Amino acid sequence: MYFSFIIPVYNRPDEIDELLDSLSKLKSDMPFEVVVVEDGSSIICDHIIEKYNSKLTISYFFKPNSGPGDSRNYGMQRAQGDYFIILDSDCIIPEDYLLHVKSSLQSDYVDCFGGPDAALASFSDIQKAINFTMTSFLTTGGIRGGSEKVGKFQPRSFNMGISIKAFEVSKGFGNIHPGEDPDLSIRLWNLGFRTKLIKDAFVYHKRRISWEKFQIQVNKFGKARPILNSWYPQFSKITFWFPSLFLVGFLCALILSFLKFPYFLGLYLLYFGLLFISSLIANKSFKIAFYTIYATVIQFYGYGKGFLLSYYRIFILKQKAQEAFPELFFKK
Repeated sequence: MYFSFIIPVYNRPDEIDELLDSLSKLKSDMPFEVVVVEDGSSIICDHIIEKYNSKLTISYFFKPNSGPGDSRNYGMQRAQGDYFIILDSDCIIPEDYLLHVKSSLQSDYVDCFGGPDAALASFSDIQKAINFTMTSFLTTGGIRGGSEKVGKFQPRSFNMGISIKAFEVSKGFGNIHPGEDPDLSIRLWNLGFRTKLIKDAFVYHKRRISWEKFQIQVNKFGKARPILNSWYPQFSKITFWFPSLFLVGFLCALILSFLKFPYFLGLYLLYFGLLFISSLIANKSFKIAFYTIYATVIQFYGYGKGFLLSYYRIFILKQKAQEAFPELFFKK
């Protein structure tokens, strides 16, 4: 196999510098290439690419802005490899990453895989808290890389591999964002391809994000899920409702507590206590543990609110997805 790393970038030259530096240190017994696609940035990174011309087999393309999914497709169409590895520009790659990918694919080949994300010690406390919230079994059930018990694994595009065959048959990513990665996974399943999680092929996902941006991000995740459920009802799960049910339940618990029936609110306090302890053990920081509670509240509120609004518009009002939420679709 000849691997091609596909990296879309938008106004983030500093991030791409860190990512390329980590790729230049990869341990590998096989050659690989890096394809960087500048998605219409106003702050371009061509000068960063030049730094690595002697360290990596690297190519750089600039195109008009059309979103990350279309930019990944653009890169794969121009890559030389027969297996593509898609990364977000805010990732840092461990030096043994490619060795784990190669070993796993040689022992159990699939045409699409995903890997987990982790936090480096150098990450900020907010980044560590958000990373924990996005990956903990207590918050997401591990569906972002910690566990495959929830069913077929849906790789996420910050750390995802796909064969050239699967790309050509599926035509790659659609124009919904976020949601383009589960959309592609489901289409691949319907085409007869397998996906899997490679637990050892993790990346350090830096997520340069504020609390406000995190709320906007998870709100969009919530809006995208009912759209995907309407497209692929056979893959809809009750677990997708959990953040919304958590939000509605918490509001009911607050009302009941004012009516001198505090027991349900106590269950929520117990949950947050368990989450706090879990984060404290993992991160060894009281500050990050407190931040984890705040990040989880933002996650459940943002996702749950977005999910309920989207469900109402898509399933009750029967609106078309692109008319209901045009902000979730890039025009090609």
